Amino acid sequence: MPQRSVCAYYRMMEPLVAPIELIGIYDADSTLWGEFSYWVGARLGIKHCGLCDITHGAFREKSHWRTCAEQLPVPFSTFHRNDAPADVRGLLDGRYPCIAARSESGVSEFVSAAELEACASSPDALFELLLNRLAEYGV
Repeated sequence: MPQRSVCAYYRMMEPLVAPIELIGIYDADSTLWGEFSYWVGARLGIKHCGLCDITHGAFREKSHWRTCAEQLPVPFSTFHRNDAPADVRGLLDGRYPCIAARSESGVSEFVSAAELEACASSPDALFELLLNRLAEYGV
């Protein structure tokens, strides 16, 4: 039997409140030094962010990812761990990267780092995961 993520377990325990926004949080800082050190570390194989690999190439956002994000039925925004909304940072408690969902009842973890990693840098795989997960909420 396949193992479910902690996210999936808690989703089963919570009442389903449809997400109105998805928030991706990169495992990197938005400062000039943060961007530079992540870029160098990623090239040397000492830093890694599954969400970065999905949404960005070596120098900029992947156009294919942008097309996928624009087709989602709810807005999708991204932040770095140091500039993410306070309520999202508090919820995640350093578990980056991930995707959080904002609903009328608050924020919750929507896609874990392990689930992002399982997408294997593929915008299409993340898009499909997000659509399937949103469908669980009737979105």
